[in-house]
Amino acid sequence: MTETYSKSRQRAGIAFGNVQTQFFAKNQAAEELESDAQSQQAKTLRLREARLAREQSDRVSATSALVAKRARAR
Repeated sequence: MTETYSKSRQRAGIAFGNVQTQFFAKNQAAEELESDAQSQQAKTLRLREARLAREQSDRVSATSALVAKRARAR
């Protein structure tokens, strides 16, 4: 059975559907922004850890080169 609604009820239903669609679109956009922020933070952390490891490796190799140079000088 199909029910026939008044014009005002039909307009209200359409308006509610539009608002509901906007609400879900805003939620989806917010979720996408949050996801992008999390992936950016993860990438930043990974790059920072790689940079610190590289700097540590450079310090160790520079120190060992200096020690070797001093040992040859003696």
